[in-house]
Amino acid sequence: MSHCSETVTIDGHSLTLHDIASVARRGAQVLVAPEALKKVQVASDLISKWLDSNRVIYGVTTGFGDLSNVSVDRERTSLLQENLIRSHAVGVGEPLPVEVVRAIMLLRLNGLVCGNSGITPATLAQMVNFLNMGLIPYVPQQGSVGASGDLCPLSHIAVTMLGEGHVFYKGNLVPSLEAMHDAGLSPIHLQPKEGLALNNGTAALTGLGSLALIDALQLAKTADVIGALSLEALHGVPYAFDSRTHALRPHDGQVRVASNVRRLIEGSQIIEKFKGTRVQDAYSLRCMPQVHGASRDALEYVRSKIELEINAVTDNPLIFPESEDVLSGGNFHGQPIALPMDFFGIAVSELASISERRSARMVDHHLSNGLPPFIIKDSGVNSGFMITQYTQAAVVSENKTLAHPASVDSIPTSANQEDHVSMGYWASLKATRILRNAEKVLGIEALSAAQALDFSAPLKAGKGTQAAYAAIREVIPFVEKDQYLHPLVESAVDLVRNGRILSAAQGAVGDLD
Repeated sequence: MSHCSETVTIDGHSLTLHDIASVARRGAQVLVAPEALKKVQVASDLISKWLDSNRVIYGVTTGFGDLSNVSVDRERTSLLQENLIRSHAVGVGEPLPVEVVRAIMLLRLNGLVCGNSGITPATLAQMVNFLNMGLIPYVPQQGSVGASGDLCPLSHIAVTMLGEGHVFYKGNLVPSLEAMHDAGLSPIHLQPKEGLALNNGTAALTGLGSLALIDALQLAKTADVIGALSLEALHGVPYAFDSRTHALRPHDGQVRVASNVRRLIEGSQIIEKFKGTRVQDAYSLRCMPQVHGASRDALEYVRSKIELEINAVTDNPLIFPESEDVLSGGNFHGQPIALPMDFFGIAVSELASISERRSARMVDHHLSNGLPPFIIKDSGVNSGFMITQYTQAAVVSENKTLAHPASVDSIPTSANQEDHVSMGYWASLKATRILRNAEKVLGIEALSAAQALDFSAPLKAGKGTQAAYAAIREVIPFVEKDQYLHPLVESAVDLVRNGRILSAAQGAVGDLD
């Protein structure tokens, strides 16, 4: 990944979603605020002081989990920490994307610099250097139950700093030690408490959730644009978007979506011509404000929880230097994010569900208000967009299964010491898959709506919808007859994911709510 000129300074308290995207996706460099570094040093010194006085500290002079009653002598405290990391790096499955691992590393760093974890400045610097120099650990996707934090994926990150495991470096997957040698780095030896500080916490499930949320907030606006395109393509009527209706039920998301649709279709010759043909449309058109809006409200709830969690300290035990206390608690438990990410999955799956229904109307000539069967000339010889709706149906059905909440499950671990777990990591992982599926469904709707709009020519759509249509047509031509459609579908999904449809519409009507 190439570095951008931007830098993100972390202090444990002021990280934003924008910062996460900058570091994870644009290669922004990470700096630690000087005052935060001082706090890190104070806590690290306190660990050394406690060891000198033979104080009993969970995970420092004792074993872990069910082994917390086993004492560990001073000479083996470093080995204890490194063994912790090696033994916990047992993930399976395909690797997490590099951008996700970068987000996870940033969040773990941001928690550590609060000065409540006992990390040394040297180990902190190692992780910062890995991130800034582009040594990104290979982290298998599966293995976290989201309760002692994300022990397994975080251990896969930490083990690479010991010179073990593999990293993605300069576009290749290489042994960590090889990449470190090339970058001028050396393996570290963990000090007391450091292994526990590195692999405890909710950074993995929250890192996944953060990037998914950033994309979902864009997708929610894009859904309004594509839904408005379908409204135009189906010769829908505007009455359901009147502000007076929504003032009587003023859910924030509902009001915002209705306003967006009004702005997008403003000046539409199509709406003007057909608005007298009926008093109301089917729910998938008429209830866009209520359905899209409810998903918007759910995502705002998720945002409130994610923004809190990215600036929280979530490992264990926690050090309080002012009082020289060390307390064992449960901040690593993923439940506060597991529930929101389950809600996320439900909210985003609904954006896809209603999108498929609008597409289904466009391909069904009994419901499409004058469009040819399957939105193609000479249908019969041509199947047109018949099967794109099948694809949507398949993906929407998959989302329905994935939207089953992860957080209602719990399988005890660590010999029942950890007897209730959140499964929050899986909640975030499947929420991301639901999001990617929704982008595909909405991409197909955009493709279908552009095709359908051409049958209304020479009438023009509204300011925002016409601009969105033009952005699609810059990349995807009108389909005259059956052809290999897969490349067009992929292009449409790309237009959704890269934000071009949304940016085109906003270029015409201003930023959507």
